[in-house]
Amino acid sequence: MVETAEFVVALYVDRTTQQWVVRDRAGNFWSLPSENIAWENRRPFEPLPENSLEPIPGHYRYLLRLPF
Repeated sequence: MVETAEFVVALYVDRTTQQWVVRDRAGNFWSLPSENIAWENRRPFEPLPENSLEPIPGHYRYLLRLPF
């Protein structure tokens, strides 16, 4: 049997800053701006206790035009 690895990410919205946040497969968090080339303009994001990350369904990754 052949197993395939799937690139898994988690999508969030930070309710305190109203920003999209992505956790990549390596566990790194990225803040994405609201624009067409969001992934190219991502910035490192460090979750803090005052951040309010709300999970978002995975089908929104197409809206953000993520490369995976």
